[in-house]
This record gives sequence, C-alpha cells and structure tokens, in this order.
Amino acid sequence: MKTRKLVTLLTVAALSVGALAGCGDSSSASSNNSAASTTSTAADTTATSTTDFAAASAASTASTTETSTAASTDNTASGITGTVNAAGSSALQPLADAVAKKFMEINPDCTVTVNGGGSGEGLKQVADGSIDIGDSDVFADEKLDADAAAKLVDHQVATVTMAPVVSSNLGVSDLTTDQLISIFTGKTTNWKDVGGPDQAIVLVTRPSSSGTRATFQKWALNGEEEASNESLETDDSGTLLQTVEQTDGAIGYVALSYLVNATDVTAVKIDGVEPSLENTYNGTYKVWSYEHMYTNGDGSDAAQAFINYMTSDDFAPEIEAMGYGVASKLTDDAKNAHADTQQ
Repeated sequence: MKTRKLVTLLTVAALSVGALAGCGDSSSASSNNSAASTTSTAADTTATSTTDFAAASAASTASTTETSTAASTDNTASGITGTVNAAGSSALQPLADAVAKKFMEINPDCTVTVNGGGSGEGLKQVADGSIDIGDSDVFADEKLDADAAAKLVDHQVATVTMAPVVSSNLGVSDLTTDQLISIFTGKTTNWKDVGGPDQAIVLVTRPSSSGTRATFQKWALNGEEEASNESLETDDSGTLLQTVEQTDGAIGYVALSYLVNATDVTAVKIDGVEPSLENTYNGTYKVWSYEHMYTNGDGSDAAQAFINYMTSDDFAPEIEAMGYGVASKLTDDAKNAHADTQQ
C-alpha cells in the first residue's frame, strides 16, 4: 500500500514538472516581438478558410528525389535562431512576407528577409548558395540546367492564379484566347478591334526571368511569345498594377493575391471564364501554377522551420484569404489540365 502511494506521488510530481516546463516554452514564444521585419505588400486580412493546407505539399518534378512534408504539430514552438533569406517570385512575395512576419513573432531570434526579383533570379541565387530559399512560380528545370536543378529540393506551398488586368474605366471585361494572344503578341494595337474604345493598347510586360510571365505565356497565350515593351517592363507586381491603373489603355497580368483589395483595375475574363479560386479548383480557368519554395539540398534548419510553418495548420487559414489557392482543393479536371507540369 505504501509503495503504491509513493509511486503515485512520484508520477504526479513528474507531471507537474512537465507542465511547468511546457508553460516556460509558451511564455518564451511570445515574450519578444521586436525582431527585424520584412516589408510586406500583402493586405492585412481576416482568415476565413479552415482547410488543412498540409496536404498541399506534393512531389516535385524538378529533378528532386524528396519534397517537403506537412509540418509537425509543434512548428509554433519558439527557439528557432539565425537568418532566412528568400527571393524570387513577386507573385509569391505577399504570402511569403505575411508568413515571415508571423514566424518572427513566434521566433524573435530568427530574422527572415523576403525579396522579389523574379522566379528565374530566385532559382539562380538558391542554386549558387547566395540565398536560403528560391521562390518560384515554375519548376526549377524550366529556368535552370539539369545539373543545377538536380541539387534543389522543391517545397510546393500553394497555388497561384494569374489574371489579365486593365484599368476599370476602360470598359473591357472579357477577351477570347485569340484576342488575348493577338494583343500580347502586338498584332492588335487598338481596343476598338476587340470591343473596347478607340484607344491605343499599351502593354505592361514582364522580363524573361519572370515566372508569372512563363505561366501566363504557357496557359493564357498558348505558348506564343509575348511582345516586349521595355519602357514599361517590370517584375514587381505592385508596380505593374499601379502602372496599369495610371496608364490609359494599359493591359498587364498579375496574381490574384494582388487583386484582393484592388478597386481601380478589372480582372479580365478569358473566354467568359472569371479568374477565381473556384474556377481554378474546378478546372475551368487554366492560368495558374504551383507556388514553389526551393532549397539547396534540405536547406538550413531555420529555412526548413520557416517552410514547415508556412504549410502548417497554424497558417492555413491565411492562404485563401490572401488570394492564393490550396493545392488539395484542385479537382482531377484541374490537375489533368496541368498534367505535363506535375510529371
């Protein structure tokens, strides 16, 4: 009887110590929010989606043998130190910025810096080891040679839908695929020829390093080469959106994440289909791609923790609220339409 009582007391004592240790971890996770922050271009939004985004991580085709997996349940634990430098896709930048802010609140001893520059540049930099994470709208082997791509590990963190955009006062809201191709290849130069006003068409274009351009060219222009307008060429999606707003007769294209709170531009339908997450999921809207975060090999512990947090249940509600898609919601029709990009 005494022995049983002693064992019980020891068990209670051990559980009490464990509980106190757990409280200590929780306290340290929220005690310091003064870490350096990145400049975010994403609007502050209220999360509305409760989808488990861990299922969105999928196998890469970019010559990797292993991809990221769903985050463990303790990704919000404090204690991550060091730095994480990410760069590349401007389409992914708002989401990466938002994740960085929250991640640094949880891990005040870790500094995360997010820059744009285009998917090709991000892939190049992560391949040569100058950054920790290369953000990309396309698979690595679409921008790098086979040897360089083979060294990278693909972490598919979301999907992104691209939309053609014009100024809201233009009065154009729907274009056929043929009209869109004719406009962006420079063959149609006046809006009156596609149902708009008698006004010159001004292209706001992307550089060749842009993953957004590669996605739009492949899925909206059926692979046709886009005409270049060097005077209005930018891979900063925020700048592109502002240019379209302020330039008479302008047309460009951006990710839906940049249109969440936009009021002065119109997202143009293609063949009568609205560019939306719902139409992306059901396969009727074709202009989308996976959003990738590439690491050189497995990457640093801090980089792994950052990506794991991004694909964890803790951040999942933010994904759709910011205009990005959850890969697990794609129907078979949507996946089959992009079968050659999943390999």
